[in-house]
Amino acid sequence: MIRGKQITIPAFSLLVLFFFIFCRQISSNAAKGMDDQTGSIPVAGLQRTYRVHIPLSHNKTKPVPLVIALHGGGGTGEKMVEHTLGGFNKLSDKEGFIVVYPDGIGKNWNDGRSKEETKHRAHEGNIDDTGFISALIDYFVKKHNINPKCVYVTGISNGAIMSYRLACELSEKITAIAPVDGNISQNFFPRCSPSKPISVLAINNVKDPLVPWNGGDITGPSGLKKLGKVLSVAQTIEFWVKHNECSPSPTITEEPDRDPKDGTRVRREVYSGGKDSTEVILYAIEGGGHTWPGGYQYLSTSIVGKTSKDIDANEVIWNFFKKHSRN
Repeated sequence: MIRGKQITIPAFSLLVLFFFIFCRQISSNAAKGMDDQTGSIPVAGLQRTYRVHIPLSHNKTKPVPLVIALHGGGGTGEKMVEHTLGGFNKLSDKEGFIVVYPDGIGKNWNDGRSKEETKHRAHEGNIDDTGFISALIDYFVKKHNINPKCVYVTGISNGAIMSYRLACELSEKITAIAPVDGNISQNFFPRCSPSKPISVLAINNVKDPLVPWNGGDITGPSGLKKLGKVLSVAQTIEFWVKHNECSPSPTITEEPDRDPKDGTRVRREVYSGGKDSTEVILYAIEGGGHTWPGGYQYLSTSIVGKTSKDIDANEVIWNFFKKHSRN
């Protein structure tokens, strides 16, 4: 009997350990979007690909919002899921919206910088990424009964700059944008002429070593490459405040320091009262680097800077989006 117990107890412990690891792996895969679907649509002679997360609660008889999340330069739709720690997928399951992670050509977006500035395939080939996102919206509106009044775009870095371009060129289809770590391209700015007001939530890290807070040259890691110029955060915000006819005097608050050890503090500026109930909001992260707040620290702080843990960008962005619906 004693021998039987000695064998049974370790065996049971191993079973519990295996079950624990298995459950953690399932949870990890879900967070990374391993259960997502992939698809493609033809646009301008190219087969454009994407990853999509559809909540189990989705019912095609009921119109739902669409969130389009654009990866940064060198990334993919799958990497964007990892970068955000699957946050939009979790919110999708909870709130019932669909989230799509498109793939850029050559892992980049044609965000308005010139081919001389970046040498990326998306720019050199003058890839029609605006046309791609426009077609993607139409496809999902038809196939999954997306509410056309509730279409939103977010993105980081190259994806953030692309978000601004889309707001300039597709304001009749996009309700609101939420760029993270990006400003409007200087090269594209003269052509930015939105046809409608559009709400903007910008999240910018003051100590961003790649996309400068004060505008100027975007750089590669360690500042070794110059990859085109952008406006400053102040110039970018000013443009959208004027376009939407918001109050030029913001309401400024400081967010709670939820993680005193992360080396960051968050300031919130709200420019309200815009046309068609639009607003412009800036989250300025003092001490933050080229990172997604509350997201994955994908490179060391010596290369990309610190990740703020005082806010969760996924939740902040979705809470902003769901406040706005196009008239």
